[in-house]
Amino acid sequence: MMLTKRIIPCLDIKEGRVVKGIKFVNLVDAGDPIELASFYEKEEADELVFLDITASWEKRNIIIELVEKTAEKVFIPFTVGGGIRNLEDIYYLLRAGADKVSINTAAVLNPFLIQEASLKFGSSTIVVAIDAVKIDSDWEVVINGGRTRTGLRILDWAKRVERLGAGEILLTSMDKDGTKEGYDIKLTKIVSENVNIPIIASGGAGKPEHLYEVLVDEGKADAALAASIFHKKEYSIPKVKEFLGKRGVEIRLAKEKVKGEKNNG
Repeated sequence: MMLTKRIIPCLDIKEGRVVKGIKFVNLVDAGDPIELASFYEKEEADELVFLDITASWEKRNIIIELVEKTAEKVFIPFTVGGGIRNLEDIYYLLRAGADKVSINTAAVLNPFLIQEASLKFGSSTIVVAIDAVKIDSDWEVVINGGRTRTGLRILDWAKRVERLGAGEILLTSMDKDGTKEGYDIKLTKIVSENVNIPIIASGGAGKPEHLYEVLVDEGKADAALAASIFHKKEYSIPKVKEFLGKRGVEIRLAKEKVKGEKNNG
């Protein structure tokens, strides 16, 4: 049976507010995270992703509080990432109500954190975020919000992440982030074809056609993450789902959704 494709709004958080930029810079305010999360639940989003893009330790209490408030008001699954450095950080986020955690920089610096976390909390709760930059004919993994090159080739790292027990990969094209020019289809496809865990495509959504391209044969992603087009209400999630459904994409439509359901399929 084919799993339904997921549509996931992304809320980049800085100092307790949702922000949006281009290629992780020139950030502008996009609203209150709790209000946006509640709005996206009504819009029939399949999941939510919160990313603390400043990821500094002194902001950790804001994120914990944000997770708790979101868990009280929102019933769709949500993933939280940014600044996670160890098992204790993961524990507190999950205890506060996150369904999954996303680790990026810490996973590169200490790959065995992926293994330890998936064994302790279950692989389905561990998402590894991979930020990639095109270098010549290949892609390189970058960390620290895209500021630091690692020398890691994208496929080498994606395969290792899977072996270590990650449940999903959140794959962001830094080159496409915020551009609205469409996802990096080649990047998404090459990773999707070489690992057996779900791939969430991120970076570049500008219109429904872009989500279609990345979810079907061209990109082969399992889920599409988007921010700008939803935050600015250029397109609603129901309209995007209707567009995809009419083109044969297996999607969970509004009438199939039950409030309170925690189903990632």
